Amino acid sequence: MWRPCVGRKAIPINRLFKEGKIKPEEVERLDRAFAQTLRTLCLVDRDDPLCELVARKIIQIHASGTHDPKEIARIAANEFGIRQ
Repeated sequence: MWRPCVGRKAIPINRLFKEGKIKPEEVERLDRAFAQTLRTLCLVDRDDPLCELVARKIIQIHASGTHDPKEIARIAANEFGIRQ
């Protein structure tokens, strides 16, 4: 059964960044991409180790030059086997 990720806050993606290496507006974009990817993958349990893998994938995609949160989320979901 599909369950949207409602009422739960995503783990902070910024804990994976090295201090001072990312601007606040980038963190906001990555947070949006992360949350959207988790919804797409139907990940509800934030303690699931897969959530950290998703966060790392989001950061990797951003570092490769893609900066639109929707596009980052689409690419990440695709890499986890979900076609959008």
